[in-house]
Amino acid sequence: MHRLCNIVLFLAAALCCSGCNYHKVIEEPSLGEYFRAPSATSNIYADKVYEYTPAPGQFINDPVSNPYGTKTEAAALVWAKERLDEGKFVSLGGFGGYIVVGFDHSIVNLGGYTFAVYGNAHSGGSEPGIVWVAQDANGNGLPDDIWYELRGSDSSDDNTLRNYSVTYYRPAGKGEAVRWSDSEGEEGTIDYLAAYHTQDSYYPDWITTSSYTLTGTRLKAHNYDQSGDGSYWVNPDYNWGYADNFGGSNFRIDDAMDAEGKPAGLKYIDFIKVQTAVNAKSGWLGELSTEVTGFEDLSINVKP
Repeated sequence: MHRLCNIVLFLAAALCCSGCNYHKVIEEPSLGEYFRAPSATSNIYADKVYEYTPAPGQFINDPVSNPYGTKTEAAALVWAKERLDEGKFVSLGGFGGYIVVGFDHSIVNLGGYTFAVYGNAHSGGSEPGIVWVAQDANGNGLPDDIWYELRGSDSSDDNTLRNYSVTYYRPAGKGEAVRWSDSEGEEGTIDYLAAYHTQDSYYPDWITTSSYTLTGTRLKAHNYDQSGDGSYWVNPDYNWGYADNFGGSNFRIDDAMDAEGKPAGLKYIDFIKVQTAVNAKSGWLGELSTEVTGFEDLSINVKP
């Protein structure tokens, strides 16, 4: 009888423990010391422009889109943020021009498409930009951490060149082309298009040095003159993975890769950078320049 009572008590205890474990609330693992969880009041759109350093281009210093001018870096940042808030395009100019934005929270990696970068591409009018992401790994609220390039359809292409640099030189006078030289020993110009954009210079007003260098990943240019006489240029669409590329504006954090091309394994991001990825021009249309119109967190309503 004593033994039977012990067995009954043992089974009761086991069932109690089993029930306790079944109903236990499992706490979600921490995503990191500096992870900023979204709240009910979080903005789904980028709320700050940290950097705006375009390459020279026909829309830079444009009095139509910016009648008050951008003579300082601070003014350029304010202007870029206002344009994005209004859903209007911000041009990054020729190769290497870039913009860096952030959100009022961290964007969680949900394993699928987690954020969007909007542009103004149309079929046959793509001007691809490389997308980069970063975490605020040091917790200082600034995008001064490691940047990870997002893999795209041409990442493994033999013609894709990483750590490619272009140096742009301030023109000596008004209405002149902007000369450039690159890390491959090539030279060229960002042409001055007097028929369409007549500002004094396409060299950014707020960059005070006589030259500046931009470095990034260069994709092979696919643009061509379909007419054969220079009247009709086409900028073909790339397969996937680029900003301002017709056919897709959504991106996955899982596509972030390290310097060796291996998956970065990021659980979340805080900053996004877009950078013009080609160095080419299409006749009377001028330089290929990535444009962005907005940045959106697609994961904000989903609990990590």
